[in-house]
Amino acid sequence: MMGSNDKPQDELFYAFNLDEIVPQDHLLRDIDRVLDLSNLREHLAPFYSHTGRPSIDPELMIRMLLIGYCCGIRSERQLCYEVTMNLAYRWFCKLKITDKVPDHSTFSKNRHGRFRDSEVFRFVFEQVLKRCMEEGLIGAEGFAVDASVVRADASKQKHQEDDDDWGGGSRAINEYLDSIAADGAPATPPKKVSQTDPMARWTAVLGGPAYYAYSTNYLVDTDNGIIVDVEATPALRTPEVWSTKTMIERVQDRFGIEVKRLIGDTAYGTAEFLGWMVNEAGIEPHVPVWDRGNEMAGRFGRSNFMYDEQTDSYTCPSGKELRRFWRNFNKPRTGVTKANEIKYRSRKQDCDACPMKEQCCPSTDYRKITRSVHEPARDVARAIRKTPAYRRTRRQRKQVEMLFAHMKRILKVDRLRLRGMSGAQDEFLLTATAQNLRRMAKVLGTGPPGIRKMAVA
Repeated sequence: MMGSNDKPQDELFYAFNLDEIVPQDHLLRDIDRVLDLSNLREHLAPFYSHTGRPSIDPELMIRMLLIGYCCGIRSERQLCYEVTMNLAYRWFCKLKITDKVPDHSTFSKNRHGRFRDSEVFRFVFEQVLKRCMEEGLIGAEGFAVDASVVRADASKQKHQEDDDDWGGGSRAINEYLDSIAADGAPATPPKKVSQTDPMARWTAVLGGPAYYAYSTNYLVDTDNGIIVDVEATPALRTPEVWSTKTMIERVQDRFGIEVKRLIGDTAYGTAEFLGWMVNEAGIEPHVPVWDRGNEMAGRFGRSNFMYDEQTDSYTCPSGKELRRFWRNFNKPRTGVTKANEIKYRSRKQDCDACPMKEQCCPSTDYRKITRSVHEPARDVARAIRKTPAYRRTRRQRKQVEMLFAHMKRILKVDRLRLRGMSGAQDEFLLTATAQNLRRMAKVLGTGPPGIRKMAVA
């Protein structure tokens, strides 16, 4: 006999307990066990008035935002709707079944005001990081670094023609103009400037179309893939690389974490950055050296020339010397160029009589070798590359790339919603916080293995 469910819903009172409805193996239960926001109100207290009507609980708004970033809900309107309808979301936000969910405009009002002034998203990120440290999830020795380009909320068709006329000015435009007033115009003007988000840089991934974007930079512990710091930068290689210095110094000052070994790709193998790592920070560089040597098929490259530190000269394959200078000067010269490089040259008469000239410098009168002032640090990186530990750290670097793939494919942060550098920083901090919470939920969660695997899927 076929049953039916056409009974009228005539009950007036319900015996209802949200804690009994939400499954014990739900992802949000595991996240709630490791999330501690007990100090949030104390951190925000100076930014609230002592008089007036009570505000919406800031912990409620932070918990709602974490739901959005953990579950890939990008729209705040949609987030408010989902929290209204989803019982697990209500339970995580500590709302009763009859409690009203805040309006979506509340997030914008607080984000551009007290949340940004108090750096509350940085505070929440660091609270989660402290819990990771307490649980022993950070090895505090080997770390990997990388950057990923994320599209900005800016049209590819609208470019600013006149940098002096910005009209009324939005928050993103005012932030851009304030940065120019404080730091001056960039030495190299950008090719194009967006009308809506002028701090975003016009860039293109290899083989793809150009667009406006920012870069998110992760410093990741290689033991459990925990993000120990995150920094937003323009989508340019130099700011991306040097943001690593900012992140390393910040985690050392705030948490006492000393980076002993840094893993990165070739972008982090520049002479200046290797010099900072080896000579100033005392970090073991597990990065490929960015070498612009004259390596050509069938020709002698820089590796064929031997450097003598005592005489400060190179020796070519035929035994001839290359020096900085071949004559004396009344005023001593260093020979260091503006690019912090030293050029060593052979003598024309030596090259003319050399039988190996066709393999060395067939189109010039003499051979020239360029050496960086940071060459000893580059030699350290080259030596590390030959060790078995380097082959192991090459595999560990994939953890950063996996986090970027998870960010864009699962959490859906492949295009920013907020504009300006501060907006990008807010989104990247919340994304990194969500990823660390999901990682802790996987490692420390109490649910069945099948459910816990979904925490990082």
